[in-house]
Amino acid sequence: MAGNDRSRQRIEPSFEAERPRGGGEIRMEAEDRIGSGSGRGAKPAKAAKPPKAGKARRARGGGITGFLRFVTYWCLVLGIWGGIAVAGLVIYYGARMPSASTWSIPDRPPNIKITAVDGTTIANRGSTGGEALSLENMSPYIPMAVIAIEDRRFYSHFGVDPLGLARAMLTNVTTGRMVQGGSTLTQQLAKNMFLSQERTLERKVQEVLLAFWLEQNYSKDQILAMYLNRVFFGSNAYGVEAASRRYFNKSARDVNLGEAALLAGLLKAPSRLSPARDPEAAEARAQLVLGAMREEGFITDTEIKTAMSQTPTQAKSYWSGAEHYVADMVMDQLPALVGDIKEDLVVDTTIDIGLEKKAEEALTTALDADGKKLNASQAALVSIDGTGAVRALVGGRDYAESQFNRAVTAKRQPGSAFKPFVYAAALEMGITPGSVRNDAPVRIGKWTPENYDLKYRGPVTLASALANSLNTIAAQLVMEVGPARVAKVAHRLGIESSLQANASIALGTSEVSLLELTSAYAPFMNGGYKATAHVIRRISTASGKVLYENTYDNPPRVLSEAVVINMNAMLMRVITEGTGKKARLDGWQVAGKSGTTQSFRDALFVGYTSNLTTGVWFGNDDGKSMKKVTGGGLPAIAWHDFMKAAHEGLSPAPLFGSGQPAEEIPPSTIEPAEELPSTIGDIISNADPETNGNFPDLPADGIGGEATASTPRRLPGDLEEGIPMEFPQEGADAALNQDLVPPAEVGGDAVISTQNRRRTLLDVLMGQ
Repeated sequence: MAGNDRSRQRIEPSFEAERPRGGGEIRMEAEDRIGSGSGRGAKPAKAAKPPKAGKARRARGGGITGFLRFVTYWCLVLGIWGGIAVAGLVIYYGARMPSASTWSIPDRPPNIKITAVDGTTIANRGSTGGEALSLENMSPYIPMAVIAIEDRRFYSHFGVDPLGLARAMLTNVTTGRMVQGGSTLTQQLAKNMFLSQERTLERKVQEVLLAFWLEQNYSKDQILAMYLNRVFFGSNAYGVEAASRRYFNKSARDVNLGEAALLAGLLKAPSRLSPARDPEAAEARAQLVLGAMREEGFITDTEIKTAMSQTPTQAKSYWSGAEHYVADMVMDQLPALVGDIKEDLVVDTTIDIGLEKKAEEALTTALDADGKKLNASQAALVSIDGTGAVRALVGGRDYAESQFNRAVTAKRQPGSAFKPFVYAAALEMGITPGSVRNDAPVRIGKWTPENYDLKYRGPVTLASALANSLNTIAAQLVMEVGPARVAKVAHRLGIESSLQANASIALGTSEVSLLELTSAYAPFMNGGYKATAHVIRRISTASGKVLYENTYDNPPRVLSEAVVINMNAMLMRVITEGTGKKARLDGWQVAGKSGTTQSFRDALFVGYTSNLTTGVWFGNDDGKSMKKVTGGGLPAIAWHDFMKAAHEGLSPAPLFGSGQPAEEIPPSTIEPAEELPSTIGDIISNADPETNGNFPDLPADGIGGEATASTPRRLPGDLEEGIPMEFPQEGADAALNQDLVPPAEVGGDAVISTQNRRRTLLDVLMGQ
């Protein structure tokens, strides 16, 4: 108890201690306190232990709660500073943009909608490749599919989707690569309309600002419609209408569920997932879209099963269908008719889409059946009515493989298909179908034209000569009429290409397009009126304002009725007994002419009924020879197949003149006859000076080689093998004077008796 005794001892205060600075108060030290245990004889007190760390934290309200408070505090601090930084960036990059009051939706690139006569859309042309559709006019599956796979909260967010952005960031971080994007449809629209595709912070900030602006100024449906009509779907297709026609050859109005899913799936990677490039990848992506649509409740399990059972889309690598040759033709002509295109246009054409399909089918069938066997790889067809309106046009075998238009752009020698213009010129000078000429060897300068079978038949009528495509008679007629006049008649009827006015024009040596050749036959069909080939009827704006309308309703007369009647009578014989037998149509009067060029490089048949004039060409782009394909063969067969389908269900109508030749033709009053050269030498001198009368590039209706000065080559007609030569004895044939002799070398020194005989070619040229 000693300690207790010591604690009771009195300790006197000491007043001698130094007072603290700044005051006189008495201050007791720790050892002077009562009960301190530091009195006299006591042990020194132990130093107090510092509290443990955990106890200190608990003393300050620590533990987990304190840690959370700490983290929350600094998060708030960093968030505030981060917000200030973001606001600064927004202000900075926003200041670099034009004033919001000047913002406006940029005009969509103008679209040209090209339609057939029944209003069916042939194609859309322009930067987008399709017209804009409202949400109400497109398949309802399309917006549902796009929302399900691209922006599920489209109708609830304000332009930017924080949840979607956070989800995308988390996915990208966990996978270590960019897997998802956080942009909404509104942001994507803003980027597509206003910004470049570069990935920079500035562009992203501007994209967000523009998204806010779009949401403030347009409804959700308007934003979605703008997006669907402008977004890229691959294969040069912008907007759902262009993509639908590109991949499915149908309007977006008619897209089914599976097709809508495929379109929506393309948005992730339009070029890589295009069904024209990788149909398997496109289909796999479409399956994911269908799953997303089901998750969102847009479709049922039954609808999914139906969609998945559909045949996967097999899109070609390019637009397919012969109608696209027409669309290209229209686009080539538009600038000259309406100038610069600054708004959506509707172009109404003369095309009958039904005939267009039949024409393509006829050529495809012929090539598939015999093309490889006969070494014919390409074909073209043009069909026009009596006004020159193009009703069907096929520029090649497959537009997806080759967009070159062989019906319009390509120019080739027509061969004997040019002979009707020679005979028409002769008829205008008073010569008749019954006029007789001598089928015999003839030489013009150093050119010696010959017939197909190297045979000569002596005296024949012009009708028989044309039906059987006798080259010697055509050459004689050219020299009688004059090459310049033949060229003028051909130009008057519709040939627009330059023609060489020399003797070889008789066999179609000058190159022309199939379109102009076909249109030049139309005056024979319509009674003698010009049939200017045209495919555009009307051009108007989307609002209906007419910008152009053709004026081919009052064509000029280019042939007299008598000439037309006799030409029809002669060209009908080509079908009934000559080179065009394979073009016969049951119940219909048909007239036409075949043509084959040198070494079987080109084969043509141009013919007509009272309804349509149609020209068909077969050949190869590289000019290689076919295997004895003549105009009366493969082209006549394809012509027949197309015209049979085109005339199905129509009542037969006769040709102008009903096939009966006119008894007498007065000299033409269409155009004053030119003064003919006085001598054969003058005629030959009208030839191209570069040829010097040698005619080096003459077509041979598919037979023989090129004529040269030293080695005249055979230049036969285009009679098909197996077709017998028929020469019915007409009155003029029977009455023909037996003293008529072959003209021998025209312009040479041959002496022919002038007693008791008919005038020969030489007599005409010499004025006797």
